[in-house]
Amino acid sequence: VAFVVCRSLEGLKAFSYLEELILDNNLLGNDLRLPRLPHLHTLTLNKNQISFQRNTCKILLDHLAEVVPSLQYLSLLGNVACPNELVCKEKDEDDYQRYRYFVLHKLTNLKFLDTRKVTRREREEALVRGAFMKVVKPK
Repeated sequence: VAFVVCRSLEGLKAFSYLEELILDNNLLGNDLRLPRLPHLHTLTLNKNQISFQRNTCKILLDHLAEVVPSLQYLSLLGNVACPNELVCKEKDEDDYQRYRYFVLHKLTNLKFLDTRKVTRREREEALVRGAFMKVVKPK
């Protein structure tokens, strides 16, 4: 397990057998780039600066799918990308569920997203409609 507080993840290259990585409470955004970590199964990015601006979150999720193929647990709580009615009054449970479908569409091996286990029904819905589920509302 590695606990990292930083703005650069350059040094992670040396830890190719890393299984769990906690990067909570940093200033990490959609431009986050990890080295290939084939054994990483748990990644928490809570309370960072990840958002759904433009297509950047899609690019981040595609990057994670490529460099952490064994990822089973991901948490993005406390980021703008993770719509949560406790953090933002304009968000509701439907927004959160759409976010889950979108993330699960991109990261098909996840067993847990945030604090919830991924259900079979969610996985099926993500396969069918996940690509269209970005949480974007007009201002």
